[in-house]
Amino acid sequence: MTIGMLPIRKFREGSMSADYCRGWFMNRRKMLALLGLTGANVLGRHSSANSSATELIRRKLSCVVTPEQTEGPYFVDERLRRSDIRADPSDGSIKEGLRLALEIRVFSAPRGDVSDCKPIEGAFVDIWHCDAQGIYSDVTDRDFNTVGKKFLRGYQVSDKNGGVRFITIYPGWYPGRTVHIHFKIRTDSKYMRPLEFTSQFYFDDSITDSVYVQHPAYARKGSYLTRVRNEDDSIYRKGGERLILKLVKMDEGYAATFDVGLENA
Repeated sequence: MTIGMLPIRKFREGSMSADYCRGWFMNRRKMLALLGLTGANVLGRHSSANSSATELIRRKLSCVVTPEQTEGPYFVDERLRRSDIRADPSDGSIKEGLRLALEIRVFSAPRGDVSDCKPIEGAFVDIWHCDAQGIYSDVTDRDFNTVGKKFLRGYQVSDKNGGVRFITIYPGWYPGRTVHIHFKIRTDSKYMRPLEFTSQFYFDDSITDSVYVQHPAYARKGSYLTRVRNEDDSIYRKGGERLILKLVKMDEGYAATFDVGLENA
């Protein structure tokens, strides 16, 4: 059995001193308390000191450099600051689809030195993706023309914890690509250097299968069985396994939080 990355071994009677074993279990208990895995922490009764320590460890463990990926052909710099990106400002219509609450937290992530990892405040974070039918707003494509529409696009500015929050829908799909959300992060000169970073989020294929079968907005697209899956997407194969959103089921859909580590930001 393991907790985190530490093995828990069974000790044979007489194989180690009682004092050593007691000391080992005491250290293990302290480690569990620090990581927030004790029963008291699970029930939310931990102290503010333990909570701060747990948060610090979580951030350090998650603060790794995030793979950069292509911007793609559908980015439009709308400068549309909003949290709920489901609406189209041109006519007030709301895009159909399963609700997705997405929190993105932006950190500097020096390679090999997580002790110097810090949240980035004031970063501009854009997201954009297609609707349930595989259509992007404000672009011309061979299959659609949505110029003037601005659905499923927007940006937020990161707070002191590096966080931004969006309400959107679970993306649809279109030929040639697996299901994904684009994001772009831009910082300014008050950091070490201005930075523009672009990448994509992905979804577990089994969850996508379930969503597309159960929700009518996606069923109208046609057979989901013809869509490209993660392992068959050439862009996903360039680090996409590190960009999959870990979804939590909610009453109205899903929620996800993703920590983005920017090298030398």
